Amino acid sequence: AMRTRAVRDGDDYVLNGSKMWITNGPDCDVLVVYAKTKPEAEAKGITAFIIEKGMPGFSAVKIKDKLGVRASETAELIFDNVRVPNENVIGEVGMGFVQAMQILDGGRISIAALSCGVARGAYEASVKYAKEREQFGKPISQFQAIAFKLADMATEVESAELLTFQAAYRKNNKLPMTREGAYAKYFSSEVAVKCGNEAVQIMGGYGYTKEYPAEKFLRDAKLMTIGEGTSEIQKVVISREILK
Repeated sequence: AMRTRAVRDGDDYVLNGSKMWITNGPDCDVLVVYAKTKPEAEAKGITAFIIEKGMPGFSAVKIKDKLGVRASETAELIFDNVRVPNENVIGEVGMGFVQAMQILDGGRISIAALSCGVARGAYEASVKYAKEREQFGKPISQFQAIAFKLADMATEVESAELLTFQAAYRKNNKLPMTREGAYAKYFSSEVAVKCGNEAVQIMGGYGYTKEYPAEKFLRDAKLMTIGEGTSEIQKVVISREILK
């Protein structure tokens, strides 16, 4: 359903359209932009272009007030009759979708790694808090309800990291890793959300304040289930791979 268009005009292409949720969009000097060069061809009609900051008609509008990951700049990109020389086409015309899918597999491993970091951060903060916070004369870590939460978090963080290492190993060794990347991204991102949520629960009222890190882990974790393909998309990818 891509609506951004690139129309050939002499030796150039003219781009019109917009893109949402672009990481580093307000700051980058060079972008890779996908546009329809042959709309009727659907996926086979998408082409990748190099767009440079300062090209007439190109602008980036910063997206504010995100739920989490606020240190990462995000933007809407707008293309208003942006003239792009033919030499800025990446690869072959019409091969943009294939290129994007190849990059997406690796991108999912990156999100899995981010997810592992958020999950482990939430877990380690929870362990520290549970050892220090006392109720009824002893640290709350000694209550089975809390200890079992920590055990679940520890197990799932380790599992997420192993899935991520497996996917990264396959990518580094040029082995097929579409399924493994989806495994890692799906599981790790969901674990990050669960660990963030459990961290808030373990810290109780303090977890609901910005004085403690739990609420930030939870806010940041949610993006992991969305970026580079939602959890639902990962299930689509996994199910297609296992049912080939």
